[in-house]
Amino acid sequence: MKNRFFLIVLLFISILLFSCSSDDDLNYQNDFDTSQKAWLNFKDTSNNSYKYVVHGGSLFTNYRWETTLTISGGKIIQRDFKYTGKTENIPADKLSWTENENEINSHEFSGAASPLTLDEIYDKAKTQWLIKRKNAKTYFESANNGLLSVCGYVENGCMDDCFTGITIKDIVVLE
Repeated sequence: MKNRFFLIVLLFISILLFSCSSDDDLNYQNDFDTSQKAWLNFKDTSNNSYKYVVHGGSLFTNYRWETTLTISGGKIIQRDFKYTGKTENIPADKLSWTENENEINSHEFSGAASPLTLDEIYDKAKTQWLIKRKNAKTYFESANNGLLSVCGYVENGCMDDCFTGITIKDIVVLE
């Protein structure tokens, strides 16, 4: 009887341990969870209305770019794009542009950040950018008052412009 009881307890503990192992599938799990809690608090206090700025560029150019996304009530209502730095080789009509609510994503292949809400970014972080990979280095920072600022990965052996993910410069409540 004691052996049977011991075996059942051991089986139960094993099932518990294996069922909890899914949290180990993410790099930076604790940091991500803390940041996601900060995001849910910010979302609530801002009525899911905010602006955020994604920035990026290439190691091989003298210019960079910024995309500002404006979200109101959880819906993207505007996407602004601009090149910064030495932009003399970029046509004037491509230096900056704005898409309003019904035009979002009309500037395909522009280099602008994808039109995503922070809910969608946190989802991509959890399902794509932070998953453990044997062949990549993962990055995660939450420098925007606890909200996500850098999230993504670079595959091992890549020499240039290989970051897959997002770099957010600023997140503010929409006024």
